[in-house]
This record gives sequence, structure tokens and C-alpha cells, in this order.
Amino acid sequence: MAEEEKKIRSNEDMFKIVMPEPQRVTMPAREVADQPAYLVNFANFYVSSFERDDLEIISEFDEDHNMVNINHYLLLNQPFSRKNLVKHVLIDHAHNFQAILDKMTAETGVDPEAMTTYEDWSNWYEGVRAKIESSLS
Repeated sequence: MAEEEKKIRSNEDMFKIVMPEPQRVTMPAREVADQPAYLVNFANFYVSSFERDDLEIISEFDEDHNMVNINHYLLLNQPFSRKNLVKHVLIDHAHNFQAILDKMTAETGVDPEAMTTYEDWSNWYEGVRAKIESSLS
């Protein structure tokens, strides 16, 4: 019996499945710089305008295709909530938003740092829209 048990145990050892431990690699958390409040407010307004397909006036202040970069990111990340979308789009595209704001400031005199709420940007946008002459054709 002892020999049979040894054969059975050796057969069990031979057919035993051994699963290796997974080698897990974790990526370090990405360093995210805090963005100024005026940039977050503008990005929130921009994303809202993007969702409404209402970027015509902002596009007048984009000469280096900054909006293409921003909009491409927004299209790829539509499942995010607006709060998360604003946070994440600023990580990679804060410089694009800043370039648009710089052009707006140069051409209209708007002070982005004085625009502290979404409503401030909305009122400014409607004011610019009201100055556009209507066409009868």
C-alpha cells in the first residue's frame, strides 16, 4: 500500500496546476497642478457651450487651432460628468484655454480674472452675440 500511495502522490504532484503570482505594476499618481479659478470657470463655460454646439463666438478668438485640440479631447471623453471633464481637460489643455483667453483679452478687453462665475461668462457671451449685426438674407 505504501508504494501505491507514493505513486498516487507522485502522479498528483506531476499533474498539479501551479498558478504563478501576478506581477502587478502600478503607475504613480499623475502630478496635477492647481488651475487658477478663472481658467476653471472659463473651461466650465467652454464645455457647456461645446455640449450645446454654441462655440461660434469663441471660435473667433482661436487662431492657432486650440479649439481643435480641446474639442478632440472633449469628444473622446464625453462619458465624464462635466465637473470631471473640466478637471481632466485642464490637465492637458490649460495652455489652449489660456491662448484663447489671451486673444479675447487683446481683442475685447475682457478680464478673465474678473469673470468669477459661469453666469459672468454667459452674460459676456450674450453681450458679444448681441453686437453681431443680423442678416436679412
